[in-house]
Amino acid sequence: MTTSHNSSASPESQGAVYHASRKDMRRILFSSFMGTAVEYYDFILYATAAGIVFNKVFFADLDPAIAIFVSFGTLAVGYVARPLGGLIFGNLGDRVGRKTILMATVLIMGIASTLMGLMPTTDQIGIWAPLLLVSLRFFQGLAVGGEWGGAMLLAFESAKRQSRGFASSFAYMGAPAGTILGTLILSLMTLLPSAQFLAWGWRVPFIFSAALMMVAIFIRMKVSESRVFREMSLASEKAQRKVPVADLFRNHRKPLLAAVLAGLSGQMTQGLMGAWAISYAVQQAILAPSEVLNMKAIGGVFTIVFIIIASRLSDRFGRRRILVIGNLTAMALAFPVLFLLDAGSMLAFLAAMILGLSLVQGFTSGPYGAFAGELFPTSVRYSGTSVGYQLASTLGAGFTPMIATALVIAGGGNLWMVGILWMGFSALALGGLLMSQDRSGEDIQSLDRVESGVESAATPEIPGKQLASNI
Repeated sequence: MTTSHNSSASPESQGAVYHASRKDMRRILFSSFMGTAVEYYDFILYATAAGIVFNKVFFADLDPAIAIFVSFGTLAVGYVARPLGGLIFGNLGDRVGRKTILMATVLIMGIASTLMGLMPTTDQIGIWAPLLLVSLRFFQGLAVGGEWGGAMLLAFESAKRQSRGFASSFAYMGAPAGTILGTLILSLMTLLPSAQFLAWGWRVPFIFSAALMMVAIFIRMKVSESRVFREMSLASEKAQRKVPVADLFRNHRKPLLAAVLAGLSGQMTQGLMGAWAISYAVQQAILAPSEVLNMKAIGGVFTIVFIIIASRLSDRFGRRRILVIGNLTAMALAFPVLFLLDAGSMLAFLAAMILGLSLVQGFTSGPYGAFAGELFPTSVRYSGTSVGYQLASTLGAGFTPMIATALVIAGGGNLWMVGILWMGFSALALGGLLMSQDRSGEDIQSLDRVESGVESAATPEIPGKQLASNI
């Protein structure tokens, strides 16, 4: 990596600011995008399949309404495992490096997803089939729990301050990109006769994970560790090394709480509109499965667009301001989006996806990576961002499809209680944002100096027009 100062001198001693060269930055951003795309291809593919396949393959002997509820229960297992993955891999990532952990997480995810495509059904091995499904889902959760934080931080810690929000968003852009790919492949398989789709067609996207895994590993082998982590690692060799995750819970509880709360809204939107809404449209016979999946894929394209817009705006106006606007928008759109979802037409469903999934998620999640990264010093940044994001994911998305399904049943088919749920999560996210400080304008080293109790120079103003020149 090239830096903006003499490598023989300590950046702390000179007050210098360093960042990756343009060539290295392009490689890092591509790795961040592709790695998370592969991880979320697998993870969200399961969420989609849980709504239209697994209830018929693994829980066919149950009442249809109960079967879909139980199927979403297995979906929740992965979300429960995500904070544990964040703890384990975040702690390791703060000790041994971001790159090493990212190689491990994509390998675990690829193997677990491929095995899902090869596993027998309940008709073949009885109760062992759903138990095996749940076990593999747990490993998926562990893998994705450690993935996002490392992928985001490689970009975050290597980018210029003026483009840190945009660089960090590449890890989040990978999620809808992976969702688009998985959704389109599954949609293609739904064109098969129903019997063939349930017999073998749904397995193809899962088995394809093996090829994607190899591509992601190859790309990540080309990426260098972030300079700020290497500087911190060298310094820590001269002092007693702390356990990062213990340090996180002992000394950084308030920023961790802010990270959890601020992430709730975007994650809840993913669980509600990315999983439950798909199942709702299919189960209510509003649209055919292939139509629903195609609309979701189109929504994924718009999600990437809105992530880019929101993250760029966060580099200009600050992370917290854009996230607050995103959550206020979510509260305003909750009931209109649910009305569109219940309208029963393809165009209305597409509008619900673009507004509810794409716009809201783009503005509540696009700047979130940089916002979370700026809450923690380098020594606990992987642990803090991973645990914060994954706890938000578990609380916001893990149980949302189950809760929404139960609320619809309790409401006699009416969606008004789902709207209240959506607005409640947005309000919690606003609380997390308002309890935190916006540090978008600070250089990467000053984030460490302030956290360690050393007064930094006055926080520079967030540039109004200067954006990424190295991306």
